[in-house]
Order: sequence, then structure tokens, then C-alpha cells
Amino acid sequence: MISEPLPKVITRNRDGRIHAYVVGAGVYGMLEPGAVFQPRADDEVLASVVQQDLERVVYTTLNRVVCLTRAGDLAWASDFEPYSDVRHGHQPGCALSQDGRTVWVYRPDAMAGRGSGDQWVVHDADSGVVLARRELETVGHGAVHYVHPADGSVYLDIGEGQDGSVILRGVAGADSEPGFVTYPWPDGCLIGLAPSGQQFMTVDHGQADVAFHDHPSGDVLFTLPVEAFGYDPEESFVEWSGGYLTEDTAIVTLGGESQDEDEWFRYHLVDLRTGTISGEFNVAVNHPYELVPLGDGSCLTGAPTGHPVRWPRA
Repeated sequence: MISEPLPKVITRNRDGRIHAYVVGAGVYGMLEPGAVFQPRADDEVLASVVQQDLERVVYTTLNRVVCLTRAGDLAWASDFEPYSDVRHGHQPGCALSQDGRTVWVYRPDAMAGRGSGDQWVVHDADSGVVLARRELETVGHGAVHYVHPADGSVYLDIGEGQDGSVILRGVAGADSEPGFVTYPWPDGCLIGLAPSGQQFMTVDHGQADVAFHDHPSGDVLFTLPVEAFGYDPEESFVEWSGGYLTEDTAIVTLGGESQDEDEWFRYHLVDLRTGTISGEFNVAVNHPYELVPLGDGSCLTGAPTGHPVRWPRA
């Protein structure tokens, strides 16, 4: 018997506080926060994640990772030393493992002036103890974590600006230190993982195509260039947005600029069983990165209130 997946917990930073939303079955429309966390005084939150039970939040600032209880008490913190006085161009990020036992923290140390390369650090979620530390050869501005829904691994997409994007995968060992794998291509930006975790989606750093890969090998299953969507590659490009609407359907975003210099974008559906384009996906959003597919047929957009809005599959 296959158990139902746990509800997703997402966070938004609003009015200096971290709002946690539970995206459960049958919950649609504008979401209300299930918990609100107040960061420590003077902490500028860059990324955050909340435990499944909403009892703790983990967030990163320019110089540390912090874990607070719902009551606002400090559970643990870890400073990025030496402190950096560089204010722009680097954003540390964090993620919780699927089982909630570990916290994965990306440190863009090179851009922060702490060394020649970045770090990926794994902490015990309860105590903050460092379980593993991977010295990276990247010089990233920031990174996005993608937690695998089944096997406990964590993907990391590091953006190095004009130099491209590096994708790594960390695998937590049951009785040993996590292992790390770097995929051998610097030109694919990770967009999302399939709901089952059996594949993942990337967009070319030059925005010429979208590709779908086998997990965990990274082997390309199929690629769709801009031309396949009916656009001129000299005038259009694939946006670094979209993702998996369902296990069998992906959303790919195409964009460009009109002759009047007005920017435009459109969402297209791809049938992953056949590798073919199956129509457009219409939703009222203000920019191509506002739409967040959730993998179950629903998606999130924003609202003027700052709360996310969940739309059912229509």
C-alpha cells in the first residue's frame, strides 16, 4: 500500500516575519499561514524552511544559519566565519531533508570573500551539529535546493552568473557521511523534480532548450529546442521557470520581446510520455516566475496581499 505524500510546507517572508503555509489536499484559494515566525533582531532573512509540524524554522542570513522554535527561542545557530561585509552578489540558502532530520546549507563563500570556493554543509536538524561538509569549486551567487520526494537525496543548483550553472546531488547515508555527486555539464539550470522523483527538468543556461533527465544518472531522456514550440530562436527563449504540473505533464515557459519592445511570456504543456507539446497553460500572472507547479495538478501564484494562492487543476 502506497502512503499519501505529506502536505507541502512553503514559506514566504512578509513584513519582517516568516509565514509558513501548509498546502494540503483540498486546500485552494488564498492560503492562510499555519504558523508565523519572528526572526531574531537585525537578522535579514534570505531563505527559510519550516519543519513539517510547524514547530521550528531554519533560515539563512548573509553570515549565519539560524534555527528558532515557534515560540521564538533559539534552538541552534551556526555562523559563517569569518564574517563578510560584502552586501550584494551572494545569498546563502537552506533546505530540510525529506525526513526532516538534516538541514542542508549552501554557503557562497567565494563571492562573500571567505575563500576561493563555496561550501555545502549538512547539519543535524535537532542540534545543529555539522554532519558533513563539501568544499566546492564553484563561485556562486546563490543556489536553489530541490529535495527528492522518495530516496532522501537533495539536489543543489548553483548559479554562477555568466559562467553558467552547476548541479550537484547529495545522498544522506544511513550510517555514514553523505555522499556528493556533481553532474558533468555546466550549462543546465535545474527547474524541478518529477513528483515521483524518477526524472528532473533543466533549461539550458543560454535558454535555447529544455531537457528532461533520468534520476539519478542525469541521462537526457529528450530535449525540446525553442523551435519545437513554434518560435523563432533569434527572437525567443526558454525561461528558467516552470516545472512539473503532474507526473506526466510539465510546464515550459517561453519568452521574448515584441517589435514594440514589450516583454512577453507564455506557458506551454509538454506530454512527458511522448515528448511532445500538448497546448498552452493559461493563468493570470505578472511575471514568468510567479507560477509554481506543485506536481499534483495544482499550482501556486501570488496575490496583492502577499499570501500565495493555490489553483486546482482545471
